[in-house]
Amino acid sequence: MLQFLLALLVFLLLHSIPAMPAIRERLIARLGRATYFSLYSIVSILVLGWVFYAALNVDYIPLWDPTAWQAWVTLIAAPTGVFLVLAGLFSVNPLSASIRQGAMPGAVVAITRHPVLWGFAIWALGHLVANGDLRSLILFGGFALFALASIPMLEKRARRRLGEKWSQEAAATSILPFAAVLTGRARVTGDWPLALAAVSTAALTLWLLAGGHAVLFYADPLVLATAN
Repeated sequence: MLQFLLALLVFLLLHSIPAMPAIRERLIARLGRATYFSLYSIVSILVLGWVFYAALNVDYIPLWDPTAWQAWVTLIAAPTGVFLVLAGLFSVNPLSASIRQGAMPGAVVAITRHPVLWGFAIWALGHLVANGDLRSLILFGGFALFALASIPMLEKRARRRLGEKWSQEAAATSILPFAAVLTGRARVTGDWPLALAAVSTAALTLWLLAGGHAVLFYADPLVLATAN
Protein backbone atom coordinates (compact mmCIF):
# COMPACT_ATOMS: atom_id res chain seq x y z
CA MET A 1 0.00 0.00 0.00
CA LEU A 2 2.88 2.39 0.76
CA GLN A 3 4.33 2.10 -2.76
CA PHE A 4 0.85 2.63 -4.23
CA LEU A 5 0.26 5.80 -2.20
CA LEU A 6 3.75 7.09 -3.06
CA ALA A 7 3.21 6.48 -6.78
CA LEU A 8 -0.18 8.22 -6.65
CA LEU A 9 1.35 11.18 -4.83
CA VAL A 10 4.13 11.49 -7.42
CA PHE A 11 1.55 11.36 -10.22
CA LEU A 12 -0.57 14.10 -8.65
CA LEU A 13 2.46 16.30 -7.98
CA LEU A 14 3.69 15.80 -11.53
CA HIS A 15 0.32 16.91 -12.89
CA SER A 16 0.38 19.98 -10.69
CA ILE A 17 3.21 21.44 -12.82
CA PRO A 18 0.93 22.68 -15.66
CA ALA A 19 -1.05 24.64 -13.06
CA MET A 20 2.12 26.42 -11.84
CA PRO A 21 2.97 29.02 -14.52
CA ALA A 22 6.32 30.01 -13.02
CA ILE A 23 7.68 26.45 -12.98
CA ARG A 24 6.12 25.48 -16.32
CA GLU A 25 7.36 28.55 -18.19
CA ARG A 26 10.85 28.16 -16.72
CA LEU A 27 10.98 24.56 -17.96
CA ILE A 28 9.66 25.56 -21.41
CA ALA A 29 12.24 28.36 -21.65
CA ARG A 30 15.05 25.97 -20.75
CA LEU A 31 13.95 22.93 -22.77
CA GLY A 32 11.83 24.40 -25.56
CA ARG A 33 8.06 23.89 -25.89
CA ALA A 34 8.22 20.74 -28.02
CA THR A 35 10.86 19.08 -25.84
CA TYR A 36 9.03 20.02 -22.64
CA PHE A 37 5.74 18.49 -23.77
CA SER A 38 7.47 15.39 -25.18
CA LEU A 39 9.38 14.74 -21.96
CA TYR A 40 6.37 15.59 -19.82
CA SER A 41 4.20 13.14 -21.75
CA ILE A 42 6.78 10.34 -21.51
CA VAL A 43 7.32 10.85 -17.78
CA SER A 44 3.55 11.05 -17.20
CA ILE A 45 2.99 7.73 -18.98
CA LEU A 46 5.80 6.06 -17.02
CA VAL A 47 4.52 7.36 -13.67
CA LEU A 48 0.95 6.36 -14.55
CA GLY A 49 2.24 2.87 -15.35
CA TRP A 50 3.94 2.83 -11.94
CA VAL A 51 0.65 3.84 -10.29
CA PHE A 52 -1.29 0.99 -11.91
CA TYR A 53 1.51 -1.52 -11.26
CA ALA A 54 1.57 -0.57 -7.59
CA ALA A 55 -2.24 -0.64 -7.38
CA LEU A 56 -2.41 -4.15 -8.83
CA ASN A 57 -0.05 -5.34 -6.10
CA VAL A 58 -2.18 -3.98 -3.26
CA ASP A 59 -4.36 -6.46 -1.37
CA TYR A 60 -7.95 -6.55 -2.63
CA ILE A 61 -10.32 -5.18 0.03
CA PRO A 62 -13.93 -5.29 -1.25
CA LEU A 63 -16.34 -2.46 -0.42
CA TRP A 64 -19.33 -3.44 -2.58
CA ASP A 65 -20.22 -6.24 -5.00
CA PRO A 66 -19.70 -5.43 -8.71
CA THR A 67 -22.75 -5.89 -10.95
CA ALA A 68 -23.39 -5.80 -14.70
CA TRP A 69 -24.98 -2.33 -14.71
CA GLN A 70 -21.88 -0.89 -13.05
CA ALA A 71 -19.73 -2.31 -15.84
CA TRP A 72 -21.96 -0.61 -18.40
CA VAL A 73 -21.41 2.71 -16.63
CA THR A 74 -17.68 2.23 -17.21
CA LEU A 75 -18.17 1.16 -20.83
CA ILE A 76 -20.00 4.43 -21.50
CA ALA A 77 -18.08 6.80 -19.22
CA ALA A 78 -14.52 5.67 -20.04
CA PRO A 79 -14.62 6.30 -23.83
CA THR A 80 -16.46 9.58 -23.21
CA GLY A 81 -13.74 10.68 -20.83
CA VAL A 82 -10.93 9.61 -23.16
CA PHE A 83 -12.55 11.49 -26.05
CA LEU A 84 -12.77 14.71 -24.02
CA VAL A 85 -9.17 14.39 -22.82
CA LEU A 86 -7.80 13.83 -26.31
CA ALA A 87 -9.98 16.50 -27.92
CA GLY A 88 -8.92 18.94 -25.22
CA LEU A 89 -5.23 18.19 -25.64
CA PHE A 90 -5.37 18.38 -29.44
CA SER A 91 -7.35 21.64 -29.48
CA VAL A 92 -6.30 25.24 -28.95
CA ASN A 93 -7.77 26.34 -25.62
CA PRO A 94 -6.57 29.54 -23.93
CA LEU A 95 -9.02 28.95 -21.07
CA SER A 96 -7.65 25.64 -19.77
CA ALA A 97 -5.14 22.82 -20.23
CA SER A 98 -3.92 22.19 -23.78
CA ILE A 99 -0.71 21.31 -25.61
CA ARG A 100 -1.47 23.64 -28.54
CA GLN A 101 -1.25 27.39 -28.90
CA GLY A 102 -3.29 29.63 -31.20
CA ALA A 103 -5.86 32.37 -31.45
CA MET A 104 -9.05 30.40 -32.20
CA PRO A 105 -10.33 27.94 -29.55
CA GLY A 106 -11.12 24.45 -30.80
CA ALA A 107 -14.66 23.16 -31.29
CA VAL A 108 -14.53 21.10 -28.08
CA VAL A 109 -14.41 24.34 -26.03
CA ALA A 110 -18.09 24.84 -26.91
CA ILE A 111 -18.83 21.69 -24.89
CA THR A 112 -16.82 22.83 -21.88
CA ARG A 113 -13.84 25.08 -21.39
CA HIS A 114 -12.15 22.36 -19.33
CA PRO A 115 -12.46 19.24 -21.53
CA VAL A 116 -9.24 17.60 -20.30
CA LEU A 117 -10.18 17.90 -16.63
CA TRP A 118 -13.79 16.83 -17.14
CA GLY A 119 -12.69 13.96 -19.35
CA PHE A 120 -10.23 12.72 -16.75
CA ALA A 121 -12.87 13.00 -14.01
CA ILE A 122 -15.54 11.17 -16.06
CA TRP A 123 -13.06 8.41 -16.94
CA ALA A 124 -12.06 8.02 -13.29
CA LEU A 125 -15.59 8.09 -11.86
CA GLY A 126 -16.71 5.58 -14.48
CA HIS A 127 -14.03 3.16 -13.31
CA LEU A 128 -14.78 3.84 -9.65
CA VAL A 129 -18.38 2.65 -10.00
CA ALA A 130 -17.40 -0.73 -11.44
CA ASN A 131 -14.50 -1.43 -9.08
CA GLY A 132 -15.87 -1.96 -5.62
CA ASP A 133 -12.63 -2.16 -3.64
CA LEU A 134 -10.54 0.12 -1.46
CA ARG A 135 -7.59 0.56 -3.82
CA SER A 136 -9.93 1.61 -6.64
CA LEU A 137 -11.67 4.07 -4.36
CA ILE A 138 -8.33 5.65 -3.51
CA LEU A 139 -7.00 5.50 -7.08
CA PHE A 140 -9.97 6.62 -9.16
CA GLY A 141 -11.48 8.76 -6.43
CA GLY A 142 -8.14 10.55 -6.08
CA PHE A 143 -7.93 11.10 -9.85
CA ALA A 144 -11.46 12.50 -10.02
CA LEU A 145 -11.03 14.81 -7.03
CA PHE A 146 -7.73 16.12 -8.37
CA ALA A 147 -9.24 16.85 -11.79
CA LEU A 148 -12.34 18.60 -10.46
CA ALA A 149 -10.40 20.53 -7.82
CA SER A 150 -8.08 21.85 -10.54
CA ILE A 151 -10.93 23.60 -12.38
CA PRO A 152 -11.25 26.62 -10.01
CA MET A 153 -7.47 27.06 -10.07
CA LEU A 154 -7.33 27.09 -13.88
CA GLU A 155 -10.32 29.45 -13.97
CA LYS A 156 -8.49 31.92 -11.75
CA ARG A 157 -5.28 31.62 -13.76
CA ALA A 158 -7.08 32.17 -17.10
CA ARG A 159 -8.91 35.24 -15.76
CA ARG A 160 -5.60 36.74 -14.68
CA ARG A 161 -3.80 35.86 -17.91
CA LEU A 162 -6.51 36.96 -20.36
CA GLY A 163 -7.60 40.10 -18.51
CA GLU A 164 -10.26 41.96 -20.48
CA LYS A 165 -10.48 39.16 -23.06
CA TRP A 166 -11.73 36.74 -20.41
CA SER A 167 -15.39 37.75 -20.60
CA GLN A 168 -15.46 37.48 -24.39
CA GLU A 169 -13.71 34.08 -24.44
CA ALA A 170 -15.79 32.63 -21.61
CA ALA A 171 -19.15 33.86 -22.96
CA ALA A 172 -19.25 31.18 -25.66
CA THR A 173 -18.50 28.26 -23.36
CA SER A 174 -19.17 26.97 -19.83
CA ILE A 175 -17.58 25.11 -16.96
CA LEU A 176 -20.26 22.40 -16.86
CA PRO A 177 -20.29 20.23 -20.01
CA PHE A 178 -22.96 21.27 -22.54
CA ALA A 179 -24.33 24.06 -20.30
CA ALA A 180 -23.49 26.73 -22.88
CA VAL A 181 -24.93 24.61 -25.70
CA LEU A 182 -28.21 24.01 -23.86
CA THR A 183 -28.62 27.72 -23.05
CA GLY A 184 -27.91 28.75 -26.63
CA ARG A 185 -24.61 30.50 -25.92
CA ALA A 186 -22.59 28.00 -27.95
CA ARG A 187 -23.01 25.59 -30.83
CA VAL A 188 -21.02 22.40 -31.27
CA THR A 189 -19.30 22.23 -34.64
CA GLY A 190 -16.62 19.96 -36.02
CA ASP A 191 -12.88 20.34 -36.56
CA TRP A 192 -9.88 18.07 -37.06
CA PRO A 193 -9.01 17.77 -33.32
CA LEU A 194 -12.53 16.46 -32.63
CA ALA A 195 -12.28 14.04 -35.55
CA LEU A 196 -8.83 12.84 -34.50
CA ALA A 197 -9.99 12.39 -30.90
CA ALA A 198 -13.03 10.40 -32.05
CA VAL A 199 -10.98 8.08 -34.26
CA SER A 200 -8.30 7.60 -31.58
CA THR A 201 -10.90 6.90 -28.89
CA ALA A 202 -12.70 4.37 -31.09
CA ALA A 203 -9.47 2.56 -31.95
CA LEU A 204 -8.30 2.46 -28.32
CA THR A 205 -11.71 1.30 -27.06
CA LEU A 206 -11.91 -1.51 -29.63
CA TRP A 207 -8.41 -2.68 -28.74
CA LEU A 208 -9.16 -2.66 -25.01
CA LEU A 209 -12.42 -4.56 -25.47
CA ALA A 210 -10.72 -7.05 -27.80
CA GLY A 211 -8.38 -8.12 -25.03
CA GLY A 212 -6.04 -5.21 -24.39
CA HIS A 213 -7.67 -4.35 -21.07
CA ALA A 214 -7.38 -7.94 -19.87
CA VAL A 215 -3.70 -8.05 -20.84
CA LEU A 216 -2.85 -4.79 -19.10
CA PHE A 217 -5.07 -4.94 -16.01
CA TYR A 218 -6.09 -8.62 -15.72
CA ALA A 219 -9.78 -7.74 -16.07
CA ASP A 220 -12.15 -8.05 -19.02
CA PRO A 221 -14.87 -5.35 -18.85
CA LEU A 222 -17.13 -7.31 -21.22
CA VAL A 223 -17.22 -10.33 -18.91
CA LEU A 224 -18.83 -8.38 -16.08
CA ALA A 225 -21.05 -6.36 -18.42
CA THR A 226 -22.56 -9.52 -19.91
CA ALA A 227 -22.77 -11.48 -16.64
CA ASN A 228 -26.21 -12.59 -15.50
